[in-house]
Amino acid sequence: MDGELTHKLGTALFAVTLLVAPGPGALDAARQDSRAAERARMVDEQIAARGIRDTGVLAALREIPRHLFVPPDMVARAYIDSPLPIGYDQTISQPYIVALMTELARPSAGDRALEIGTGSGYQAAVLSRLVSHVYTIDIVEPLAREAGGRLKELGYANVTVRAGDGYAGWPDAAPFDIVLVTAAPTEVPPPLLAQLKPGGRLVVPVGPVGVVQELQLIEKDASGRTSTKRVAPVRFVPFRRAR
Repeated sequence: MDGELTHKLGTALFAVTLLVAPGPGALDAARQDSRAAERARMVDEQIAARGIRDTGVLAALREIPRHLFVPPDMVARAYIDSPLPIGYDQTISQPYIVALMTELARPSAGDRALEIGTGSGYQAAVLSRLVSHVYTIDIVEPLAREAGGRLKELGYANVTVRAGDGYAGWPDAAPFDIVLVTAAPTEVPPPLLAQLKPGGRLVVPVGPVGVVQELQLIEKDASGRTSTKRVAPVRFVPFRRAR
């Protein structure tokens, strides 16, 4: 799912992915891959240099092998400052956007997170290093299957993936400390707000297709009231619904 920030934040595209199960030693092997230096440069030059300060977010982005979440013909471009196509008219988000949305969500070790829009699974993998469990939904069933297999092979055991319409959220796993949405609804789906815990954070681009949208951080207080911070102008693909 693609989107872009319209000021100095650059082009941003989004996709997301699903399911999960452990693969012993696979993640350790990925950490030792030959592209670690590229990841370090990506974090230093594209992310930290642009103001991302959360040490956990930066560490996760240094760890996660982004090149394993793109098609084989995109591997050489995996760490550039750009979204990339992943098939089915979807994309993997620009690294900076993944970092920004993750930092806005303020993840902590005990949190449970819901992601709407799994794509290749990269954002779910990043979140998985920072929270206790990630639930992720994608409406594109083939992407869900592919992402589930990828996450299982890489050993991300605290991610659960589902193919389906994310508008309704995931009622049987709610409530969530974090809800992160990677496509733009014209308004925030009420079920996602309802499934957000008191003290929770929802990060979502909001607005119609074809115009500048707003990346918003919505927080819910102890009494259930919400407040909204408008973070940046963006462009995202529309939030898709099942027909």
